[in-house]
Amino acid sequence: MSRPIHSAPRRRATAAGCAVLLFAALASGTASAADPTPSPSATTPSASGDTGLAGLDPRITEIMRKPDYRNAQWGLLQTDPDNGRVVHSLFPEQFFIPGSTAKLISVSGPWHTLGADHRFVTPLYAVGARDGATLTGDLDLVAQGDLTMGGRTRPDGTVAYTDLDHTYANDFPGATLTPENPLAGIDLLARQVRDSGITRVDGDVIVDSRLFLPDPELVPTPTPLIVNDNLIDLLTTPGDRPGADARLDWRPKVAPYQVTSAVKTVAAGKPTAVTVTATDGGTRIRLTGTIAADSAPLLRTSPIGDPAGFGRVALMEALERAGVHVTADPTGPNPVGRLPHDYAGRPRVAAYTSPPYAQYAKLILKVSHNLGANLGICLLAVTAKSDQCPAGFPVLADFLDQAGVDREQAQLMDGRGGNPADRATPQVLVQMLAYWQRTPDARLFREALPILGVDGLLAENCRSCPARGKVFAKTGAAVGGDALNDRLAVGAITIAGYLDKGGGRFDTFYAGVNGASTPGADPTEVLAITNDLAMIAAYLQESS
Repeated sequence: MSRPIHSAPRRRATAAGCAVLLFAALASGTASAADPTPSPSATTPSASGDTGLAGLDPRITEIMRKPDYRNAQWGLLQTDPDNGRVVHSLFPEQFFIPGSTAKLISVSGPWHTLGADHRFVTPLYAVGARDGATLTGDLDLVAQGDLTMGGRTRPDGTVAYTDLDHTYANDFPGATLTPENPLAGIDLLARQVRDSGITRVDGDVIVDSRLFLPDPELVPTPTPLIVNDNLIDLLTTPGDRPGADARLDWRPKVAPYQVTSAVKTVAAGKPTAVTVTATDGGTRIRLTGTIAADSAPLLRTSPIGDPAGFGRVALMEALERAGVHVTADPTGPNPVGRLPHDYAGRPRVAAYTSPPYAQYAKLILKVSHNLGANLGICLLAVTAKSDQCPAGFPVLADFLDQAGVDREQAQLMDGRGGNPADRATPQVLVQMLAYWQRTPDARLFREALPILGVDGLLAENCRSCPARGKVFAKTGAAVGGDALNDRLAVGAITIAGYLDKGGGRFDTFYAGVNGASTPGADPTEVLAITNDLAMIAAYLQESS
């Protein structure tokens, strides 16, 4: 079974989802219920660059002509970046809902601006007077927008991911955890403080989050300090027999978060349904429901409501484990009023250094990491010396101009491709892909994308077909509800990337459909559409 490819959790507000789909219909022409098959006059190149369906692998045209797509609009573009030749083209300059293919743009900006080798260094300063092993004052952790703070870093310095990330655990079955300790960076900082000779802090621990202001227009909302993607992981495993309490494990375990479970084990084959509720600012989490005796461990998540406060407590607990006693109450507020204007002259007693940005970009692209994509916009703002995340968009625009990408063929209000206003033409995404082919990072960028039949959100598609391992592509989707017809309205399913044609040639391509719908309301029915797009990519690669 193929993995879902998507840009936004399915359980967003239904009204918002429907608004996305309606807006898409108006913008891309899908509301006209036109036959997606071009007319005969469109089978030769047009002024807009269309080549129609002429010369396409018949397996592709068969997919596009399915009854399921009778009200939908298809877009397609394949080019040879070495000479600019258009191989196939269908509505290349028309706006489509991009879904997470927008991440090709939003990740490219920070990659270019920061550099593939950029590392985030998160310092910890001693602010106060030092007398031997005692600091009378505070330890200030200055957040730098590090996406994982060591929570996914393998011993070799690469960033770990699973094909279906824990950030999607509440929306799709099968999400799994990486084995790394989500508090690894925090623990390292605490050990460094102890190694500096400090064993007592007569004062407090403060998280300095002044790098940028959280922007609620970016959903999920990035914060300067991020621990475990600002989520509590909740893993439920069946008990020994039907009727027994299910087993629960959760992470990261940080006070004052408390988790309880009333989930019961039911007979094999019975429904598994687990509900998560959170109160007291998200610090009291309770799981209820059932899990079948033959069920695999079920992962759910609960959001961390105050990332800075959470990080403060996590660091104080890590300091205690490392042998550093802090006199302040760990459950108290994060006392930002005590922060100095700057840290000039303050001794740095610890620092956590991240893996290179290219590793974070790989995580974002492989699993469609929405928080990381939005974070990139805020990081671009920081490069412009602004603490306002929207200031990142002009930086992104300047990069696109320099890269020769026609940014007027894209409309973005976020980094993940999930805002109702987001649009992109096939041409602009192919231009973005072609840009990387001209850079020293061409291979690095290409291999950061999901690989057909191998990893990321394309891991389960086309595992035994000839194109396996030869398509490198970002996927995307926008799916909402259709209460009128008791089905799902598929605003977009898209895919864009590179086709390994052999001999060192990598064609750039885009394929997407806007305005499709499923027969019913079962979310798994979307998988048939995602698989159609994956197969179109495979057939493009296989075709001479």
